[in-house]
Amino acid sequence: MTRTPLYKGALVDLGRERFTRPDGREQVLEVVRHPGGAAVAAVNETDAVCLLRQYRHAAGGWLWELPAGKLETGETPLLTAQRELEEEAGLVAADWRGLGEVLTTPGFCDEVIHLFLATGLSETPTDHQDDELIECHWVPWAQALEWAGDGTIRDAKTLLGLYRAAELIRE
Repeated sequence: MTRTPLYKGALVDLGRERFTRPDGREQVLEVVRHPGGAAVAAVNETDAVCLLRQYRHAAGGWLWELPAGKLETGETPLLTAQRELEEEAGLVAADWRGLGEVLTTPGFCDEVIHLFLATGLSETPTDHQDDELIECHWVPWAQALEWAGDGTIRDAKTLLGLYRAAELIRE
């Protein structure tokens, strides 16, 4: 495989890659390399989930999302999840369970989001970044799942995180 760099920014690395497919044919694609991220379904003792109402310019407005963020260099997915839960929602969790991972857009990007369930929550100060516009809301579990089903929640990592967490919560 050969890669020709096209653009490198703070979040993405875009390049043109020439490679040989499993069927032996050569192909050229523009591919985004991304460090990956983590998202957290944080559920409190009253079975409410922490959802962020966050302004996303690229998505055209406000979205409902789980606390989430980009993996920093040398950081494990769990450490990323813990950091983002504290920074964005002002929460720390005593108990963590992995919910697997998801490829966000595998047709042109290698981003992997690692999903977690966090319980045993306590509050701590938030530390929002200057470019973040976030409101933290506690949404009853049944309401969150209704929003997932009716299209109120449109963010893919949040949908999958809620559905996977629901499987563990029912156990």
